[in-house]
Amino acid sequence: MYVQALADWLNGVLWSPVMIYGMLGVGLLFSILTRFLQVRHIKDMTSLMFKGKSSEAGVSSFQALAVSLSGRVGTGNIAGTATAIAFGGPGAVFWMWAIAFIGASTSFIESTLAQIYKEKQDGQYRGGPAYYIEKGIGWKWYGVIFALAALLAMAFLMPGIQSNSIAAGLDNAFGINKWVTAAILVVLIGAIIFGGIKRIATVAQYVVPFMALGYMLMAIIIMIMNIDQLPGVIALIFKSAFGAEQAFGGIIGMAISWGVKRGIYSNEAGQGTGPHAAAAAEVSHPAKQGLVQASAVYIDTLLVCSATAFMILFTGMYNVQAEDESFIVNNLGETVEAGPAFTQAAVETALPGFGAGFTAVALFFFAFTTIMAYYYMAETNIAYLIRGRDSKVAMFILKIVLLGSMTYGTVNEAKLAWAFGDIGLGLMVWLNVIAILILAKPALVTLRDYERQRKAGVDPIFNPEKLGIKNADYWVNDYKHEDNPSGSLANDDKSFPG
Repeated sequence: MYVQALADWLNGVLWSPVMIYGMLGVGLLFSILTRFLQVRHIKDMTSLMFKGKSSEAGVSSFQALAVSLSGRVGTGNIAGTATAIAFGGPGAVFWMWAIAFIGASTSFIESTLAQIYKEKQDGQYRGGPAYYIEKGIGWKWYGVIFALAALLAMAFLMPGIQSNSIAAGLDNAFGINKWVTAAILVVLIGAIIFGGIKRIATVAQYVVPFMALGYMLMAIIIMIMNIDQLPGVIALIFKSAFGAEQAFGGIIGMAISWGVKRGIYSNEAGQGTGPHAAAAAEVSHPAKQGLVQASAVYIDTLLVCSATAFMILFTGMYNVQAEDESFIVNNLGETVEAGPAFTQAAVETALPGFGAGFTAVALFFFAFTTIMAYYYMAETNIAYLIRGRDSKVAMFILKIVLLGSMTYGTVNEAKLAWAFGDIGLGLMVWLNVIAILILAKPALVTLRDYERQRKAGVDPIFNPEKLGIKNADYWVNDYKHEDNPSGSLANDDKSFPG
């Protein structure tokens, strides 16, 4: 009881209005500094996804995007969006869109930094906030704190939360025992994570598009079945967002708070999670993967979260309830839980006998791929903490710990784990946002360099020394291209025009 109270208090501090509105401010600042690259470079954001190939050390841009999306697209897209509507009203959807739009620039900054300061360890690329904090700012102690917070959240606390959602969904829909679900998950997840980042990326590049497209297709079907509701739903979202809708006019603050909070939680812009996968990509210029990762925010929120929102709103499965209540009475007079049951009831209304099963399967794929991404993030931070030493034993222990925490979460209640997971994640956000605000200049210089080379009609290649960026050791010592087979860029004047 006291532990739960302490955890709730810490979450209240970490996820306070300062965090919520601060993230809006940071996203807006980066949008201005990058001259709204999320609009100007939307063509490059799309085309770069499918360019570049994997190598012995790294994965392709699309594989890195898929790994990143597997972490972003999780139970939050179903439960988080439904909860935002339950407590913030339909207007919360607009604010989720808003934080996704400006958050794309934040994602670009952190992912570009991950590429700039990445390293080649044990034959594969490693990078992320811990790396760019140490190499970019020069604060190793700060990088260690981030790595420990990430390890706590990703390996110990969050996997069980995702597996618990899978178990609950399968139990409700098909009556599958939780222990059976736990055994299946251990076998499947174990087979993937023991194969390393290559296997994780391979699974992600096939599963993530399949699950996202299938989910959005269901939303489109439900929208078509209720197409007469389209004008009213769009008007409701915008009116409620600004307090113009009478039924929701008194909760504009809640709409903003819940929309921004769940938007951040879902799309992860600024959390420091996406940069881990971004660093693994094989690209010739950091800005390339930064732009690809920026598109992940759009895919997560503007597409997948919107699918959940539209299924709920088009079928009338919404209402607003006090934050301390778990169940609400929706517009159809039915009592449902303020969470994924919203979505489940929405699909069930449109397609009777199908909703529970479909939602359970969607939850399985969303949460399953998220656990894969959690492992990779945890592994990257282990690699950071013990680099220079034999990592085989540590990585094996990490796999066992993650499978154990996942199993425990599958068969037990996850309320306290959720609270502690939010603490770990909250620490990551605070530590990472401070870091990228300090380190914004190298990312902005890199963006301008990318734009200059694109304007000159050449395929951008990165030379940090010409840009005055220090400690980007991989690009100086290890990066090889056809004009520079030796791997050193120090005296390579062919890399840049003029």
